[in-house]
Amino acid sequence: MKAKFTAKFFSPVLFILLWYGLARIVNAALILPYPHSVIIRLMTLVQNKNFWFSFGMTLLRVFLSFKISIIIGFILGLFSADYPAFKNLIAFPLAVIRATPLIAFILLALFWFKSSGLPVFVAVLMSLPVMISAVEKGFEHTKENQEKLFKASCYGINGLRAFYYIRFPAAKASIFSGAESSFGLCWKVIAAGEVLSLPKYAAGTMMQQAQVHLETCDVLALTLVLVIFSIICQKIINHYFCKNCIL
Repeated sequence: MKAKFTAKFFSPVLFILLWYGLARIVNAALILPYPHSVIIRLMTLVQNKNFWFSFGMTLLRVFLSFKISIIIGFILGLFSADYPAFKNLIAFPLAVIRATPLIAFILLALFWFKSSGLPVFVAVLMSLPVMISAVEKGFEHTKENQEKLFKASCYGINGLRAFYYIRFPAAKASIFSGAESSFGLCWKVIAAGEVLSLPKYAAGTMMQQAQVHLETCDVLALTLVLVIFSIICQKIINHYFCKNCIL
């Protein structure tokens, strides 16, 4: 336990020391500024109201795309588990989505959506296959599940009651795993979509503008905030699902 805690503590310390070492070797702030320079710049950025509003809009897009992915993925995954014909029907489009590079979807979506809606569309599109597969795996008709359903039917437990008390609890772990992966994917895709579509208020737009003006400190500072927000939100999602779905 102590060794695990020590490793977790020293891991970020070693990363920061490595960063300092590389920055010293490069000796060019435009390419790789020092960590303290990034922190100082971040302290300046957080005093701007536009900074918080932009990150708030990015968070809103992340949670919106995550919610849509959960709902649609759950429905399609359940249908895929119960109806093999439906599973075969959506197999090809899901394979295409998995195989197509993210940048291709973003460039195509630029023709179809406004800049503020494009990141949400692409995030949902990319995370759906993950969620569908997880739900399908959770609800698949295993021998164990079939035996439980048969025994339940002997006691008059059928339909929605059997689904709620038997099938859904058995699928919770897989659904949680899919939701966790989908949320992380939504974060990355939303940020990438914002960088290319440039909504008026977005963390990705701020990063793109900083890159155009060669403000490396700003890009790293904004990236640091994205990482911190992502970790915090991930822990909240994990806690919620662990408390309400797994236990």
